[in-house]
Amino acid sequence: MRRKSREMVVQALYQLALSGGSITATEQQFITEGGMKKADSGYFHDLLYGIAKNMKTLDDHVSSLLDRPFNQLDPVEVAILRLGCFELLYRTDIPYRVIINESIEIAKLFGAQDSHKYINGILDKLAVQIRKEEVAAFTTRWKTAQSKT
Repeated sequence: MRRKSREMVVQALYQLALSGGSITATEQQFITEGGMKKADSGYFHDLLYGIAKNMKTLDDHVSSLLDRPFNQLDPVEVAILRLGCFELLYRTDIPYRVIINESIEIAKLFGAQDSHKYINGILDKLAVQIRKEEVAAFTTRWKTAQSKT
């Protein structure tokens, strides 16, 4: 259910970027026309409004890791990076690896051919910055497991 909510948020953010419409009207459109039956509408709402409210913070975090100006990114990539960054910053109940994996899968679904690789690289770096302890703990567990094989 959350995957579908994330997919719909990316679509809504993309639509808002292109149309410049109202977030309330966009949310209402997705609720009435967008197939919310398979999505968590509360999570969709929280993500959509949370990303909109914190957009400058999200963009500041992401832009420091980009290889080109933010405005040269594809709008789908921007939406996915904002979603991933938002969840890394504000949804600490969700493991960083889940957030990155969900973002990669959404990029494969909606993005250009290799955009999932770009998304993965940016979010990996971002996770190290935002969730340093969680990433370090996972890396230690992974290295320990590898040394035993």
